[in-house]
Amino acid sequence: MKKRTRARELALQFLYQHDLVAMPVEKADDFLREEEKDVETRRFAKRLLEGTLEHQTELDEVIQSVAQNWNISRMAVIDRNVLRLATHELLHCTDIPPKVAINEAIEIGKRYSTQNSGAFINGILDKIMNRTAGKAKSGAAGEGAED
Repeated sequence: MKKRTRARELALQFLYQHDLVAMPVEKADDFLREEEKDVETRRFAKRLLEGTLEHQTELDEVIQSVAQNWNISRMAVIDRNVLRLATHELLHCTDIPPKVAINEAIEIGKRYSTQNSGAFINGILDKIMNRTAGKAKSGAAGEGAED
């Protein structure tokens, strides 16, 4: 398994615990050390965890804005946290190609949730990616118009 895939899985596992039983964020380092020996994998997992938790309110609002007929609090816990993680990557991790973030989220959703989760996750993340790309284009167009 690739290191970044493994890191995403570790981040998801911690987010799941954090969501269900209010696992304190301070326990993240201990959790990662217990679950993974590779320092690089732990470092990437921690980066994803910290960013997702730091921006959780914003991420939930973005997800909710595109999730037609779905309230984020009623989504399956795994799906909700996969979406948070991937949305963080789409919005805040410029070094990760959007299609990679989406494909990884789909595969992790299928692996840890239901077969239908892949399509659900794909639909929501695709809308977020397209909105983000649209905003970036309109922002760039607006910048050029002012010159």
